[in-house]
Amino acid sequence: MKMKKLAAIDIGSNAMRLLINNVIEYNGVKLFKKVDIVRVPIRLGTEAFKEKNISEYTRKRLVQALHGYKHLIEAHEVVNYRGCATSAMREAKNGAEIIQQIKDETGIHIEIIDGKEEAEIIYANHIEKLIDDQQAYLYVDVGGGSTEITFFKNGKAQNSKSFNIGTIRILNDMISTPMWEELHRWLEETLQGQTVQIIGSGGNINKVAKISRKDPNKPLSFDYLNNYYKILKSYTYEERIIELDLNPDRADVIIPAMKIFTSIMKWSKAKHIYVPKIGLADGIIKELEKNEKSLSS
Repeated sequence: MKMKKLAAIDIGSNAMRLLINNVIEYNGVKLFKKVDIVRVPIRLGTEAFKEKNISEYTRKRLVQALHGYKHLIEAHEVVNYRGCATSAMREAKNGAEIIQQIKDETGIHIEIIDGKEEAEIIYANHIEKLIDDQQAYLYVDVGGGSTEITFFKNGKAQNSKSFNIGTIRILNDMISTPMWEELHRWLEETLQGQTVQIIGSGGNINKVAKISRKDPNKPLSFDYLNNYYKILKSYTYEERIIELDLNPDRADVIIPAMKIFTSIMKWSKAKHIYVPKIGLADGIIKELEKNEKSLSS
């Protein structure tokens, strides 16, 4: 048996995550098992999207969190890691400066990746192994700053696009009608009336799937998602925290996330959404393992 630990750092617009996985090889079988996941709701997007700048206060919190991540990576004896920052850091004018500050103060190297690479890394989760070659799917990853969509047909990715429609942008009233129309039009042109099912990822849809208490191997229906969306909107922010038991940093973004998912399902006429609970961090680790293998072969 061969075993090693790999880690991924995902610095998103709403929260940042450290994922540490055991990668186990035994009798030709490879397993990825989560050892630890640490989420910190820094919410870079609030400043990056509105001010195009990340404040000194938020920079300090970000660096403090990464100091903690570094200690965990060392304590777990991780052999390799990769750190990626997405939409918020892309748009912040001082993003590159902050990346250098992180390197200088923590020794951690973070890459700012574009929407295309973000979608490719997510695809590294080997989504094709989760789907039926006889059906068509949309893989939809909803984040704070953007939504990445990949269209699968015959078991292969046919088209992919990143849209600057995310939960933090919606909360800050930054999504115009033409932006929604562009997404709607892309779906129509890409699908051309084909029947699809959705594969959803992101912290909000994962939370909804957990709350549903449904079999994780079975999809949620559009009706269930749409009804839950209506229920969420009927509660105040405070009630969603107290009565629905949502964390404060989840209680606001979950509503725009459901707006995105239900809109995509309605426009694509999808009746079901599968929630395998995978995302960018999982894809980073899969790519790390793949690249390590190719270098050693």
